[in-house]
Amino acid sequence: MVFSERLAAYVPLPYVKQEGGRLVLVEDESTAVKDGVKPFGRLRAFQGQMGMFTRALTYMLSHGADGLHQVSGDAVLNANYILASLKDVMSAPFDNGPCMHEALFDDRFLKDTGVTTLDIAKALLDRGYHPMTMYFPLVVHGAFLIEPTETESKETLDGFIAVLREFATRAKNGEKEFFQGSPYTTPRRRLDETRAARQPVLRWKKA
Repeated sequence: MVFSERLAAYVPLPYVKQEGGRLVLVEDESTAVKDGVKPFGRLRAFQGQMGMFTRALTYMLSHGADGLHQVSGDAVLNANYILASLKDVMSAPFDNGPCMHEALFDDRFLKDTGVTTLDIAKALLDRGYHPMTMYFPLVVHGAFLIEPTETESKETLDGFIAVLREFATRAKNGEKEFFQGSPYTTPRRRLDETRAARQPVLRWKKA
């Protein structure tokens, strides 16, 4: 967290200061007072990330009540547009009405193709799209959770929809090797994400 010079005197605990050429963690209020700091309190884990709260508040204040109503409605509209545009080629587990701000699909449409949710996500990278949330919620097998924001235009949504329709067709046409080789254009190819999560390497070592 970075404070301006005017706010530095009120920085919350704990904070880091430079002392004698080294960095020192200040956690005690009495030490802070000696430094000329009057901390407004102590940040704790349950209070979340201060920067995110600031961004959220700024966003809400900049839009106002009418603006928030508009952007939330746009987000719901975008999600329902994706759901309606893809449910004939992808399988939607809850297809009995409109969704809210997330369109949810499962992997039933990939049955017997040899293609997985992860394969589709990797292929999206080659088309310039950040993959959707995968395998969540856990109660939906092979879940694709697509959450378009309120700022997406119809043109960008149509482009994304067209790519997923193409991928669904290619998977059903037996193009398993294409998906299992994706991504082809990224600096790093297929990473072992399960191993990375279970055995993270937290220090960089020069080769």
